[in-house]
Amino acid sequence: MKRKPRMRSKMLIADKGVDIIGDVHGCYDEFMELLQRLGYERSHDGTYRHPRGRTLLSLGDITSRGPNSIKMLQFFIRHVEIGVAEMVDSNHGWKIARWLDGRPVTLAHGDEKVEEEFRRFEQEYGTKNALLLKEQSRRLLFSSPSHMMIKYGGKLEAVAVHAGIRDDYIGMESPAVQTFCRYGDVAGTGADGRPIRRDWAAERKTTHPLIIWGHDPRPQPERKNGTLNIDQGCVFGGMLTAYRFPEDDLLSVSARENYSGLSDTPLTRYAAD
Repeated sequence: MKRKPRMRSKMLIADKGVDIIGDVHGCYDEFMELLQRLGYERSHDGTYRHPRGRTLLSLGDITSRGPNSIKMLQFFIRHVEIGVAEMVDSNHGWKIARWLDGRPVTLAHGDEKVEEEFRRFEQEYGTKNALLLKEQSRRLLFSSPSHMMIKYGGKLEAVAVHAGIRDDYIGMESPAVQTFCRYGDVAGTGADGRPIRRDWAAERKTTHPLIIWGHDPRPQPERKNGTLNIDQGCVFGGMLTAYRFPEDDLLSVSARENYSGLSDTPLTRYAAD
């Protein structure tokens, strides 16, 4: 195991606006389409920037299940480095970070596709370039904060997090906070092997700040008790969604296909409930 990089700041000043993107899961083509619709423009150096200085913020799970995890990693490595994008920690991001760190993890649920992409990358570009990209990816994922506090006009107005957060966890950092932010409020494992998740949003007692989250796909963006879910299951054939703050606007693009190869997906199970 290598030394873990220092965690990036969990504070984002959004006075110029921020565009929060739900779970991409390697759906790079849809991600680029959404960026264009949000008004981001390609600069002479190949990076994408918004003409009004807006920040791009990912809710994590940029890799796994879909076809282009490496392109997503390369995008955020570059754009986080130059300060025009940010990303929070996530369950798949945490798994891939530990794998890149050489820890004994089992790559499943689409994470194995990341390993295969890196294998092909090494064959095409060589071991030296593959090792460099792995280290850059490891540092990006390990340094991502558990959640992002979004300030507007000097006040905390929103929180971006992958799977959810309790109000008393906002601004905190501990193993308990990190686990909740990555996985949500998990109450064990069901007979089918899937986690049993409590509806933490339904139990929320306040509506401020707004909490924007993903992780648990549903067909449409869902507001509940001052929370907003923007994971519309793009990798399962749904949509990729962005939330524009402070405008309170939602923008989605449709997936080009169901990349997961599964017929039983979170979206089909949600519709059946």
